[in-house]
Amino acid sequence: MFAFIQCKVLLCKVSILSNITDGRPLTHTLHFLLDSAETESMWGEELCTWTQGFSLFGILVASYIVIKQTWKVICGLKTHILSRWWKTDLTQYGRWAVVTGATDGIGKGYAQELAKRGLDIVLISRTLEKLQKVAAEIEKEFGCKTRIIQLDFTKGSHIYQTIQAELKGLEIGILVNNVGMKQYDLPAKFLDVPDLDKMTRIILPQMVQRKKGLIINLSSEAGNRPLPKGIIYSATKVFVDFFSRGLHVEYKKAGITVQSVMPLLVSTDMTYNMKPNIFIKTSRAYACEALNVVGYAQRTSGCLSHSLQSYVLSLIPDILLNTISSMNSLENNFKKLQNKHNKSKKKK
Repeated sequence: MFAFIQCKVLLCKVSILSNITDGRPLTHTLHFLLDSAETESMWGEELCTWTQGFSLFGILVASYIVIKQTWKVICGLKTHILSRWWKTDLTQYGRWAVVTGATDGIGKGYAQELAKRGLDIVLISRTLEKLQKVAAEIEKEFGCKTRIIQLDFTKGSHIYQTIQAELKGLEIGILVNNVGMKQYDLPAKFLDVPDLDKMTRIILPQMVQRKKGLIINLSSEAGNRPLPKGIIYSATKVFVDFFSRGLHVEYKKAGITVQSVMPLLVSTDMTYNMKPNIFIKTSRAYACEALNVVGYAQRTSGCLSHSLQSYVLSLIPDILLNTISSMNSLENNFKKLQNKHNKSKKKK
């Protein structure tokens, strides 16, 4: 811009000299030269003002980004480092914990860790043999009480009457919830809306009555952004996350904590028992770290490794992440893992 102004002034001066040679009065030429100098000075001052303004704006934007990222790091350290030494006493919520999908994967990990921390466990799943086996393991390892409820959540809403009858009289302080949820289109509090998540509906009222309770809903990192070739899974996890955050706001004044847990890869049957490493946690190790952050974070990736991965993913533009997610090579790798997992299951 400044170079353009200088060129314009130079052209003016050349024009002036041409006018002089054409025999025009010298006084007119001098006045024109003075006006040109004033114009050049005004443009220079205006340019300086704009430059200073843009510089200040750039400094403010850069400061905001630095402060925001620094705050994220501080919160992450607080959540995942301090929580290892100052853990929330989970028995304060109540004597019993209810875990759905408790015989495999993350559900089983939560059941084991909750028992380790002094709670009695209600295990809910569809396979009776697995329920009995896990219940026996927990009782033997941790010396706590267990109850089992065998049912299939895909069999219709009548199953919740059975659950309600089985849970009657128990002081349930914690619910680890993996049950599907429906949506409702009228603005109203959760307990005032019919046909939503039945498990939460069964247990939440007694929590409200006692003014304390913890509900843990398992969402996924896939709920943070659309996941090409996994859009149904991604969309349902978005709902779980939004449901949890909204429910927490509605009932936190009643002493209820609702936590949305958004893991990345955990070594379970769902991920074809991928080999654990620095990025992939075992279900037990993941549940341990995720329970540590109760009281520190209402929405969490669960463990330090997953939080760091989630942070890096948040820096990748959507167009690039979508391209990577849509790659055939990624799909082929998962198919290979699936085939390998299926073969190993047949051998057993």
